[in-house]
Order: sequence, then C-alpha cells, then structure tokens
Amino acid sequence: MTVWTHLDTGPVPGGGTPLHLMQRGHEFSIIVGTIELMNSVRGASEEALGILACARVRGRAAPRVLIGGLGMGFTLRAALRNLGPGARVTVAELVPAVAAWARGPLADVFAGCLDDPRVDLREADVDALILGEPGGWDAILLDVDNGPEGFVRRENDRLYDGPGLERARRALRPGGVLGVWSDTPDRRFKARLQRVGFTVEEVRPHADGRGGPRHVVWIATRRDPPGRPG
Repeated sequence: MTVWTHLDTGPVPGGGTPLHLMQRGHEFSIIVGTIELMNSVRGASEEALGILACARVRGRAAPRVLIGGLGMGFTLRAALRNLGPGARVTVAELVPAVAAWARGPLADVFAGCLDDPRVDLREADVDALILGEPGGWDAILLDVDNGPEGFVRRENDRLYDGPGLERARRALRPGGVLGVWSDTPDRRFKARLQRVGFTVEEVRPHADGRGGPRHVVWIATRRDPPGRPG
C-alpha cells in the first residue's frame, strides 16, 4: 500500500492550528491534527455547494460571487462551470500556503481554474470582504473550516453566529444566496439562518458523489419582509 507523504505545512494567520498537505500516489489531502479537511478524490459535496448556489443567480446580469475558502478548488470549478462569461468570482483564502499549493503541488487538481479571467483570488479574511461591500454580492459561498463551528480557527465562529449571518445578509443583493458547506448537520445553525432573514433549503450530498458519508449544504436565500431595511 502506498503511504502518505507530508509535502508542506501551512501556518494559519492568528495562531490557528496549522494545515498539512499530504500526498499518496495521485491523491492529496489537507489535514489539521488528525482530521482531514479535504481530499482531492472526494469533493462532490463541495461541488454541490457551487452548483446549487450558482444555479440561483445564473440568470442575473454579470453576477458577483464571493467564495470563502479556496480548499482544493471544487467549489470554484463548479461555480465557473455554472456561471456565464459575464460573472465575476472572488475567492478569499486566509492561509497563504493554500493559495501557493493551488499553483504548486495541486496544480493538476485545480486544472487552470485560477487563470480563468472571471476569477480574482485574494489572500484575505472573507469576513472582511463581506463587511466591506454591503449589497455587493449576488451569492456568498462559505466553505470555511469544517462547518458552522470553528475547528481550525476559533475566529471563524463569527462568520456563522447571528451577527455574522446578518452581515452576510446585508452583503447580498435582494434575493441573493448564501451557501454554506458543513461536514455534519446542525439544527441550531439552520434555525439561526431563518431567524436573521433567510429562506433555507438543506441538501445532504455524498462526499464522493456515489456513496459513503453525507455532508450538508445549506442554500439560504435572502428574504426581505415588508418594512424591513436591507
């Protein structure tokens, strides 16, 4: 059996648990501690995040999409396949090493998607981009950490708490979509989305598209009740 080889370590800004890039033959894995965050052969649920969210905004003129978390590019590639030539996709990746791996050892996995003229990759905290552009996005896709509870970095919790979700709602244009990926279900998080002003659909795609464990994708559409300010 081919053994895993450690390729590199990526420090997390702010002192979070570092990420490790591993390789076994043609398979790659990013882990934190002993927990696998993503794998190059099991990205169907991350693809589902991009497909489901972008389907909701594909018909808009020049939609602007913000993706939080580059990972191995599954969500980005799915978004590009499901958006027209006028779309603009900004990807916020906090860990510089992850962006470097995308153009280095993971270049074949990314298959040139970072060279797509619609893509703007920024080494930044996605929360800062959400806060900085109220009403600026048609869709915001979050695949940060392992879901709504910070694991790699406790500061990630602020994306998923009530104030963080309210910031995301305000950053969306009317009828815009917030898509969130999670390793596991979270009833409290779904209820939180509804409380701050989203209509929520929960989808349970398989990790590899065929079987095995199921992950969770929430597709939350901004709703604006009469009299509620944007």
